Amino acid sequence: MINDTMTNDHLIAPSILSADFGNLQRDIEMLNQSEADWIHVDIMDGLFVPNISFGFPVAEVAYKHATKPLDVHLMIVDPDRYLKRFAAAGAAGITVQLEACPNLHRTIQVIKELGCRAGVAINPHSPVALLEDIVGDLDLVLIMSVNPGFGGQHFIENTYKKVADIKRLAEKYNPDLFIEVDGGVDKNNAGELFSVGANVLVAGSSVFSASSPSAMISTLKNS
Repeated sequence: MINDTMTNDHLIAPSILSADFGNLQRDIEMLNQSEADWIHVDIMDGLFVPNISFGFPVAEVAYKHATKPLDVHLMIVDPDRYLKRFAAAGAAGITVQLEACPNLHRTIQVIKELGCRAGVAINPHSPVALLEDIVGDLDLVLIMSVNPGFGGQHFIENTYKKVADIKRLAEKYNPDLFIEVDGGVDKNNAGELFSVGANVLVAGSSVFSASSPSAMISTLKNS
């Protein structure tokens, strides 16, 4: 597993969901050479979200070629079934959806026992208050700033408030928490997201549709 010891300060995690899958190795090698900190891997099952992305084979290929940690986000029902397999496929961090985990403390415990960073994602409709009783046990909270399932969606403005709310919880219970935002992140909102408390930004379409993806990563990182 790739070493994942960096501090939680203005990290960029490009999502390979928006990469060119005909040239995935090329795109991952571009990310290796860029200022990207993590490589975000979106797993969708067509049940929890209305789309299917990819599974273990693509995650394993990403891990084979990546020199950056894989940040795996499971947008699937019953993620407990596959935690060990994604850890074995190279995940440095595994994030599960709050809405998909009826026994969330147990799920987080298993992720940590597998040696991975443990994260919980919340959908746009889920209030931050639902995390208060578990935030102290987490390594990361991922705030979805679009309804999950598809890339290229418009950013939901209420996200800024949710980030600030999570930041207050983190200051109280878990100062080292990674606060990640995913969905519609671009150069127009990255700076404000960092300013209200986010420290990891996932960017897919805004990176891979740019004329220079590496330059866009630098722009986002230095927002």
